[in-house]
Amino acid sequence: MTRAVVIGSGVGGLTAAIRLQVAGHDVTVVERNHVVGGKLAVFERDGFVFDLGPSLVTLPHVFDKVFRLAGTSLDEQVTMVRLDPQFKYSWRDGSALDVPDDPDATAAAFDAFAPGAGEQWREFDANGRTIWDISERTFFAGPMSNPSSLLKRMKSPRDLLDIDALRTLRRAARDTFDDDHVRQWAGRYATYSGSSPAQAPATLACIPHIESRFGCWYPMGGLGALRSAFENVATGIGVEIKTSTEVMSITSTPDRVTGVALNDGSHIDAPIVVANVDAQHLYDDLLPDRTAAKQVRKARRSTSGFVLCIGARGRTEGIGHHNVWFSDDAYQEFRAIDAGQLADDPTIYGCVSSTTDPTQAPAGDENWFLLVNTPPGIDVDADRYRDVVLERLATHGVDLRRRMRFCAHMTPSDIEHNYRSPGGAIYGTSSNGKRAAFARPANRGAKPGLYLVGGSSHPGGGLPLVTMSGRIVVDMIADDFA
Repeated sequence: MTRAVVIGSGVGGLTAAIRLQVAGHDVTVVERNHVVGGKLAVFERDGFVFDLGPSLVTLPHVFDKVFRLAGTSLDEQVTMVRLDPQFKYSWRDGSALDVPDDPDATAAAFDAFAPGAGEQWREFDANGRTIWDISERTFFAGPMSNPSSLLKRMKSPRDLLDIDALRTLRRAARDTFDDDHVRQWAGRYATYSGSSPAQAPATLACIPHIESRFGCWYPMGGLGALRSAFENVATGIGVEIKTSTEVMSITSTPDRVTGVALNDGSHIDAPIVVANVDAQHLYDDLLPDRTAAKQVRKARRSTSGFVLCIGARGRTEGIGHHNVWFSDDAYQEFRAIDAGQLADDPTIYGCVSSTTDPTQAPAGDENWFLLVNTPPGIDVDADRYRDVVLERLATHGVDLRRRMRFCAHMTPSDIEHNYRSPGGAIYGTSSNGKRAAFARPANRGAKPGLYLVGGSSHPGGGLPLVTMSGRIVVDMIADDFA
């Protein structure tokens, strides 16, 4: 068996580890934190539980495929609940839109919200379906080093037009919908990759289609349950996981990598090294490479975020599992973020998972996870901006200030420190710009034997995508070590 080392135990790294072990490699995962999971982190206080990273699961079949390779299944490991409604959206003028878990019901909800928007949503969704179907067999099928990588997998030149990369998501929303509120709803999906709707390609219209077609899912026990499932599946098939252990450097000869040096002075010899770390950290610190580091910096960082975790007394009438309170002016909000400033009137995402899962809060109380988008690398006065966020939320009719048992926060600098993500970029690299997908660091590293998985490399951030990166990398390794 060929020895392989995986640096970092995010979902991309654990996916690669499981696939490599199944393929017959001897795999060790090295994680500097005391628990696995990367951004699948959990915060607990006074009986309240908060997922600090991803808060929903899409494309569950992607994870199921990994588990089935190891002789089990997602359903055997985790109890998954399909959410309905998927999201509750609100505007300060009192407008509200609940998006159901059914396409026909969704079209009806949009039509009730804004006459004519139902048919327009069907048009938007059909375009998203086309984009997803093409992307699944092209963009997500293998590595992407340049545009020709994509073109080779396309059936015809028509595919290139149908992925809708020449328009921005904002333009697609304006071309499709008449209602400004619905346009703002569509533009929000750029934030799924830490991007701006004014700059991200309309290709991202596939994301709301994915939610509509495949559902929005919640693992009972929180996203920490999915983290535990990955760990259990990996160790169950023989993957060694070393937590509280830090890789200090990747060792190499002029020709290839040879393993990793650890903080305890030991060395793991391995001709295969899979880096589930930010590419900038990789090429600045672990395997310094000026050329590769320069290339990495060409990719724009995704947004970061300001997070509040609130243990709230009592129950909130009409609150959903996933909630969004929109800013009054999306253009101004993203102009501020693009200029490196905090938005005075931010869109607020709120996850209250205790509405679905009573284990996440004491009886009769609620766990509120609030997130607003921020520029990467910005210095945030947490107390001041907490007050801004809570005041803005109160203007939407949801005032938590007198109900708080506690309020903890996480700033971009905290995110950077916790996950070694430069600037606290949540999703690694953004999707801003027509060529953003090709600017991401390649899955094959700067030296033979080195491979990259995770949000800063192809195909990008988010749980399904980093899981796909693990599959892409292991397929490459199979070819390289055949």
